[in-house]
Amino acid sequence: MAGHSHAKNIMHRKAAQGAKKARAFGKLIREITVSAKQGLPDPAMNPRLRAAVKAALIANMTRDTIDRAIKRASQGGQGEDYQEVRYEGYGPNGVAIIVEALTDNRNRTAGDLRSAFAKHGGALGETNSVAFQFERKGVISYPAKAASADAMLEAAVEAGAQDVESDEEGHEVSTAVEDFFAVRDALETAFGPADSARLEWVPTTTVDLDEEKARDVLKLVDILDDNDDVQNVFANFEVSDAVMQRLSD
Repeated sequence: MAGHSHAKNIMHRKAAQGAKKARAFGKLIREITVSAKQGLPDPAMNPRLRAAVKAALIANMTRDTIDRAIKRASQGGQGEDYQEVRYEGYGPNGVAIIVEALTDNRNRTAGDLRSAFAKHGGALGETNSVAFQFERKGVISYPAKAASADAMLEAAVEAGAQDVESDEEGHEVSTAVEDFFAVRDALETAFGPADSARLEWVPTTTVDLDEEKARDVLKLVDILDDNDDVQNVFANFEVSDAVMQRLSD
């Protein structure tokens, strides 16, 4: 879980940079349009679309922008050619990396990612070359103020969650993939909308990195995340809070 948590730290650090906002919105809109095309264009009847809309609202996207994206998708607009593709490889220092993409040109995306890996001390591998070091799970996050640790644990377990980790910063609930939407909805009823709720690749083993090695890995992760086709990047590294703070300054 540690590598997953650090991946979130990266996400939060990048989200704070104003220059990244347009790119982040573009990725959210792409997920909304694909989700709307794959199911009903009604978030209440389409769990994936509902999750995409919530993520967009948390990122401060306006409701009008969201509604326009759903309308375009339902009317046969953009998004019809996007494919979901998972890429896997090793970054510098033996760190395993999984990249999830939505692309309309697999050759372009694969070429871009292969080049990024190669230029930064890594190598893009075949499908399932690193996935065995991760477990697919639902991850639901709430701020600490949403509930006490006991209340969150009780509600999560009753809803069918696998695990709950609580500290002074917040609560993180883990679920099996098949239970994700049911647990998310139950917790939403009890505590309101989550800060984030999505399916993630959670590392089962992690690589400890010092500051120098972490800087190399984070540079590659940032470059991968900057690719317009890339939706999510997951890596199995672990870095101390002190090192992460220095790298964020």
